[in-house]
Amino acid sequence: MKKLGKKIYRNTRTVGEQVFRLCMIAMIVIYTIALNSNPAFAGGFGDSVFATGTKNLFKDIGTWLLILAPISGGVLGVYFFIRRQAADEMDQKKWNDRIKVTIISTLGAVLVSTAIVLIASYYGVTVNTEIK
Repeated sequence: MKKLGKKIYRNTRTVGEQVFRLCMIAMIVIYTIALNSNPAFAGGFGDSVFATGTKNLFKDIGTWLLILAPISGGVLGVYFFIRRQAADEMDQKKWNDRIKVTIISTLGAVLVSTAIVLIASYYGVTVNTEIK
């Protein structure tokens, strides 16, 4: 019984057997890939609802974020300055930190909106930031 097991599960000993085994594996892989390939065509994607919706989303987000981010940051900054003036020394440090966070967050929001406008320009969308 042990001899039969060793004979079936023995390692390849010659180079010819190893090359033959590699060729068989390669042929099976190539044959499997050739039979399982499904061609896909992406024609007309630019006119699809997904593409036009993404363009409009970039346009709307870029417009509103460029308008609202500085306004909301300025309003919060003024509020925090007023609260800092009414606070004692210990609380003034906290309000100073909040003012710094507000300024950094406002700059970050403006940079993100600028990046959105830049990405939208690659789609061919021009973002109009005028207030009508």
